[in-house]
Amino acid sequence: MQLIPMMPELREKPFNDERYIFEPKIDGHRLMIRVKNGIAQLCSRSGIDVTMQYPELWRVPVVGAADVLLDGVAAFFDESAGSFSSEALRERMRMRKSMDIRIASVHSPVHYFAFDILEWNGKDLRGLPLKQRKQLLEKAMDDNRSYHRMFALDAEGKRLYEAIRSEGVDGIIAKRLDSIYAGGRSENWLTVHKYRYAQVRIAGYRKHGFGWLLEREGQRIGIVEAGVPGPHRQAFQGTAQAILTGEDRDYVYVKPIIEAKIRFLSRTSSGTVRNPEFVRFVG
Repeated sequence: MQLIPMMPELREKPFNDERYIFEPKIDGHRLMIRVKNGIAQLCSRSGIDVTMQYPELWRVPVVGAADVLLDGVAAFFDESAGSFSSEALRERMRMRKSMDIRIASVHSPVHYFAFDILEWNGKDLRGLPLKQRKQLLEKAMDDNRSYHRMFALDAEGKRLYEAIRSEGVDGIIAKRLDSIYAGGRSENWLTVHKYRYAQVRIAGYRKHGFGWLLEREGQRIGIVEAGVPGPHRQAFQGTAQAILTGEDRDYVYVKPIIEAKIRFLSRTSSGTVRNPEFVRFVG
């Protein structure tokens, strides 16, 4: 299944616009699912066949035994926590033994959220506007325990953005209703991340390649690489030489007295921050 998925560009702030629909951005495994003669084939964003990884998704609730090609995301919802868990999903993606996968598909099943339909009974739908493809998606498949059509809100991006509270929902995606499905990145789809913020201390830096070790309340919580301007890097390096405490093969350690504000998407169960970005120094 060699088809380049459509990808969003980044936008910093949410907005309202009647030309768009807005969907939650669920942190999951982007999958294209082709159903032909009742048999499902699942492929990752890079085109790798992952059909055997998700047995619970083999029966797609298409209407009238249609042949379809769906675009969407597989995600794990932790019912006990009431939120999506990207960490649990990554554990599932790493499974290789068929028995382990079978057991997980029963006790910890993933859900698939379909947000687009690209083919229907042999007809290529990519040249149709998104509004029309969404209407066809409603006709082509039903919802069940494993499959869901992605929720979308017309025009009111700010409202959806403010409503997001769940772990594993990274923000919103804005999609122009008149956009065709074009492979690769497109400004017709826009991602607005729902960032969280924290004040941290810098406890060291990488010897090879750039990265600052982050610490909060005495616990290592990750490495920040993104968003640090050149002058800030130089200022830190100048100060760091006076507060060195040691080193190993990979890192040089400093007294954690330099504070910074970061933003990030979520935390793992161990407290590590995902996708941290530097905002500014504090103090």
